[in-house]
Amino acid sequence: MLQETTTAAATGAGGNAQALQQMSFAHLLQNFDLVGWIVFLTLALMSVMSIYWIVVNFIKNMRLRATSDRVISTFWETPNAQDAIRYMEEQPRFEPFSKIALDAAQAAAHHQRHEGSRLVESLNRSEFVDRALRQGVTRESSKLEAGLTVLATVGSTAPFVGLLGTVWGIYHALIRIGATGQASIDAVAGPVGEALIMTAIGLFVAIPAVLAYNFFTRMNRVTNNKFDTFAHDLHDFFATGARVGEAAVKR
Repeated sequence: MLQETTTAAATGAGGNAQALQQMSFAHLLQNFDLVGWIVFLTLALMSVMSIYWIVVNFIKNMRLRATSDRVISTFWETPNAQDAIRYMEEQPRFEPFSKIALDAAQAAAHHQRHEGSRLVESLNRSEFVDRALRQGVTRESSKLEAGLTVLATVGSTAPFVGLLGTVWGIYHALIRIGATGQASIDAVAGPVGEALIMTAIGLFVAIPAVLAYNFFTRMNRVTNNKFDTFAHDLHDFFATGARVGEAAVKR
């Protein structure tokens, strides 16, 4: 009796070990069919794209946050308009506030050079500068949103891609169980648990993308408000020669 009990226990332990082995990620990869590999590679590609845009947007926003206030304050604190414009021209290409200021300066200079033309007759200085500022703000706002569509797409679709892999895996697991005629919990737990890993992978890919999307959307909203405030001040400056509440600055 003792020997039979020991043998049964050993058999049960062996079955449990085999079931746990079948629930491993390595075993999942070994048993992928074409659809399984397509789902897995799609999730892997989504993860790579998501990580790339998270890193790119994080660096971009941190760099912008470190330079924006300095650029704006230096521009307004420079007593001569020509020196302020020259300072903006020296800023790196990624700096958006300098580009908006240069758009306004170029529009004002262009309008002044073509006084008496039909363009000046149809648009006064204020309207011409306003149009240039709107285009500049729209352009720089669009640059801020680069990659957010990818993050939103990954965050909304990755769980369903993983679910597709799970459904397909369970379907094939049930077919294998039916073919072998084994319907015990040990026979079912391994294949089904293995298939559920795909859902976990889908969530693992989607959650960081959703969190990053919300974080960058919030940061972009703050930056866009800065764009609008700076553009309004620039409009007053290049249209009248001074910001609201300040004396005219020598050009």
